[in-house]
Order: sequence, then C-alpha cells, then structure tokens
Amino acid sequence: MSTEHTFLAVYLGSKTSAKMAAWNALPEAERKAKEQQGMAAWHAWVEKHKADIVEGGGPLGKTRRVDANGVTEVTNALTAFTVVRAASQEAAAKLFEKHPHFAIFPGEAVEVMPVLPIPQR
Repeated sequence: MSTEHTFLAVYLGSKTSAKMAAWNALPEAERKAKEQQGMAAWHAWVEKHKADIVEGGGPLGKTRRVDANGVTEVTNALTAFTVVRAASQEAAAKLFEKHPHFAIFPGEAVEVMPVLPIPQR
C-alpha cells in the first residue's frame, strides 16, 4: 500500500525575463490567442490531474513582507500555487512536466516541495 504525501507546487516567473519580453512583444491578437490556448491547456491539465489536486490554488498578487522592521512591499518570482498529493516528490514533480505555465505561457518553472508535518512538542 503506497502512502501519499502532500506537495506544494509554486509557479515561478519574472516580469523582466526574456521570455516575458518576447510574450509582451507579440501582436495583441496573437498574444490573446496564446492566452486562450494556454488557459484551455491549463484547464485540461487540471481535469487530467483532478484526482491528484488537493487545492487548486491560483494566481498570486503583490507581495507584502513582514519582518521585525515592519511591513514592506517586495517583488519575487512567485506567480501561482497548487497543492497536490502523490506517492513521492518525484511523482508529484512529474505531474508538472510540460505544464502550460512554461510550455505556453511565459512562466519559467514550477518548484515542487513536500508539506511536512508540524513537529510535536
């Protein structure tokens, strides 16, 4: 019997990458067509993996960093997230191979990490 584990998948992309610059340089009609193609592929990916998806997640907005000095607005590469369940980290990562985030859209990568149990006292 295989034990399944939970994994957080974080989608990464940069507004200043060459891939994003090329995306933004597309004629509007072509970019809109690729957006529609990308969203159709993303929805197909969700449908294909719906049994593995724990939390569909979604796009991420502007980031506020909170530390000992207070709250500041920061920029990072985090663009979206999804939570999946799989037998191993390798199996979880394989779910995202050729994902539309970077196969169609100008995203750069998806990082997959285990959600670990909270240590007991």
